[in-house]
Amino acid sequence: MNAWPLYLGTSSWTAVGWETAFYPPHTKEADFLPFYATRFNSVEIDSTFYRIPTAKTVQQWRERTPEGFVFAAKLPQTITHEKVLVDAEGDLKAFLGVMDILGPKLGPLLIQMPYFNKQKFSGVDSFLQVLEPFLGSLPKRYQWAVEVRNRHWLSEKLFSVLRNHGVASTLIDHPWMPRPNEVFQLGDPITAGYTYVRWLGDRKGIEKRTLVWDRTIVDRTEELREWVRILKQLQKRNIRIYGFINNHYAGFAPETVRLFNELWAE
Repeated sequence: MNAWPLYLGTSSWTAVGWETAFYPPHTKEADFLPFYATRFNSVEIDSTFYRIPTAKTVQQWRERTPEGFVFAAKLPQTITHEKVLVDAEGDLKAFLGVMDILGPKLGPLLIQMPYFNKQKFSGVDSFLQVLEPFLGSLPKRYQWAVEVRNRHWLSEKLFSVLRNHGVASTLIDHPWMPRPNEVFQLGDPITAGYTYVRWLGDRKGIEKRTLVWDRTIVDRTEELREWVRILKQLQKRNIRIYGFINNHYAGFAPETVRLFNELWAE
């Protein structure tokens, strides 16, 4: 575990190719998470986006990881993509009721919003009319993060709303979104005592080259150097950092985490 407040891991602990490239030979699937937790102190659960897990599954996650390990999880797409934050109280209650089983291992919950065209929202103002009441309804005992994929919505107007509710603005490395240094020129995207970083990459681009996630396909050294500079500044502000790297970012997320740690240590 890191002595300073950084929780760094990957987006899920399973992927095609990891059974040979990351896990020791003949590792049983039930042992993937325990092994993963010997290498990383956090993971982002992607599967919760598609369905609410069973209580038994969440209990197994808790039992198979050590003290201090942290799970981040996406809100179900029913809330974010289908209902778009409206009339979703029942879905949210059901989700939180199950995730609470993680106890102290439950970390931030990600409200990942899709890209919206102007037919859905004319701009950030109309989006905030939906977002703000939803944020106001969220239980304060959780750590929340909002991801917005409309680059023109990133502004102090959005950041101030998130800050008023103590919700983190998610920083993402994605082809159509601004680079991190550009985001900080738009205002202060640090809107809580913690931040949430996602290294997503170009999904369509990299899937033209591989569908097996067992080696680095894209050299992300310079992009990660930029992130290291940014995140070290946040460390000086005593901001807790949660960061998760997707296979689509460079090809093999565990190796990208290793590279990040190497650059951090320079």
